[in-house]
Amino acid sequence: MGGHPGEVRAPEEWLTEVERERAARFQFEADRACFVAAHLLARLCAAAALGAEPQELTLLQYCDVHGPGHGRPYLEQAPEFGISFSHTRGYVCAAAGPGKVGVDAERVPAGALDEMLADRVLTPRERALVTGNEELIRHWTRKEALVKRGELTLDGFGSVDGDLPGRHLLEWSAGPDIRVAVITDAPARRVPIPG
Repeated sequence: MGGHPGEVRAPEEWLTEVERERAARFQFEADRACFVAAHLLARLCAAAALGAEPQELTLLQYCDVHGPGHGRPYLEQAPEFGISFSHTRGYVCAAAGPGKVGVDAERVPAGALDEMLADRVLTPRERALVTGNEELIRHWTRKEALVKRGELTLDGFGSVDGDLPGRHLLEWSAGPDIRVAVITDAPARRVPIPG
């Protein structure tokens, strides 16, 4: 699922105390709105995949370094079920399904190829083929989705081609400047945000 934050119609009361505390720390309202919408959309997406009620799902995160509210998300009620979300200013998306799931949304920078980013993110083979920011961000979103699946680290972007044997890829564009990639263990399809 993906869309503008205002399309996610769900009450903030569904958020955990940790999520509400993190949301309150955002300096800009637009960023807070995206954070909240992404966390609510993750519940809506998981509920649709599980045949559950979204308000009954508790989204948790835990990171050994940063503690609660950080790290790979999971559902308290179905910890082995894959769930992932992403947000960039003005757009949110989520994916849920059996096995590992990763989703990323990024804005495509205007102008000429961001050479510094390309050199950091792409393998030499990819770098030889990429000539514009749209292609660069396509590779970035795929690799970030692999990070969210737990299969890659940010430091490893430039050493791993975005090849996806044994995985399923779903990609789309949201407007002229946002690219989304979803990587799953099972075939995925895009569904609308419940209205």
